[in-house]
Amino acid sequence: MRQSRLSSRYSLAEIEPHQEHGAFREEIAAGLGAERKRIPCRFLYDEAGSALFEEICELPEYYVTRAERQILEDHSDEIAASFAEPVSLAELGSGSSAKTRLLIEAFLRRQGTLRYVPVDISRSMLDESARELLDDYGGLEIHAIASEYLDGLHRVRGETGRPKLIAWLGSNIGNFDRAAAGHFLRRIRDALGERDRLLLGVDLRKDRTVLESAYDDAAGVTARFNLNLLERINRDLDGDFDVRGFAHRATYLEDEGRVVLELVSRRDQQVRIGALDLVVDLAAGEAIHTEDSYKYSFEEVAALGAAADLEVERRWLDERGDYSLYLLSR
Repeated sequence: MRQSRLSSRYSLAEIEPHQEHGAFREEIAAGLGAERKRIPCRFLYDEAGSALFEEICELPEYYVTRAERQILEDHSDEIAASFAEPVSLAELGSGSSAKTRLLIEAFLRRQGTLRYVPVDISRSMLDESARELLDDYGGLEIHAIASEYLDGLHRVRGETGRPKLIAWLGSNIGNFDRAAAGHFLRRIRDALGERDRLLLGVDLRKDRTVLESAYDDAAGVTARFNLNLLERINRDLDGDFDVRGFAHRATYLEDEGRVVLELVSRRDQQVRIGALDLVVDLAAGEAIHTEDSYKYSFEEVAALGAAADLEVERRWLDERGDYSLYLLSR
C-alpha cells in the first residue's frame, strides 16, 4: 500500500491507491463491444474529469452545489449538535471537499477536534484537498482513502473509535439505479454502529428544462466532462477516437425520474483501441451511454430508506425546494 505524507503539524494523511487500470480495460472492452454501447460513469473521474466536475459544480445552471451549500450553511451546526462527543466524519466521493468545509468548521467549533476520512477515486484530488484543509484547520486529522465506494466503505466501517457521520453528498446516490441505490444504502447501514449516522444528499424531481440545462450547460463544460471519457481511452488505451465526431446529449425521462447522459456519434465511423485489439463500428446517431442521474420524490426517498432499514431523523430543503439533505440512523 502506497502512502502519501503531507507536510503538516497535524496527523499523517494515509491515501490508499486505487488499482483501476485492469477494470478500466475490461469495462471498456465489454461496454464498447456490446450492442447497446456503454461506459460506466465512475470512469468519468480521472484527474482531468475530476477537475472538470469541479468546474461544473460552480456553473449557474448546476443548482445542486448551491442548494446543498445553502442547506449546509443553515444547518451544519445543527448536524454537529447531533453528536455529543468528537466524531469521525467520513465522506464518500469527497472531491475537493469544498462544501464539506462547512461541516468540518461546525464540528471543530463544537468539539475542537475532528477526524476526517474522505473517500474518492482521484488520488491527486485527495492529496490536494488534504493539503489545503490541513493548512486551514487546526485540530483536524485526515485519513484519506483513494478507492471506489465499496472498498472505501469497508475501510470506513472500521472507524470504531469514535461515533461517525458518513456523508454522501452531491446527490451521488442518483448515479445508481433505484434497485442498486437501495442495495448500496443497505451496505452503508451495515457500516453504521448505534452511535453513527448517515447524511444523504438527494436531488428532487423537478421541471425538465431545469434538469436538462443543469446537465447540458451553455458553456459546454459538461460536454467536455463527458467527452473526456473518449480522450481518456485515447490516452490510456491507445484509442483513436476523433472527439469532434461525437456530441454530448442530456435527456430527462420524466416517467423514470432519470437524466440520461450519452455521447452520440455524428457520423458513421470506425474506432480502433490498440491496447484492447478492438475495432468499434458506430453508426450516425448511435449513442454511447455514460451516466444516469436519478431524481426522487419525498415518497421515493422514504421508501428507499425504509427498504434499507434506515430511520429518517431530519430532513432539510433549500429555499427553492429543489434539493434535500437527510440525516438517517439505523
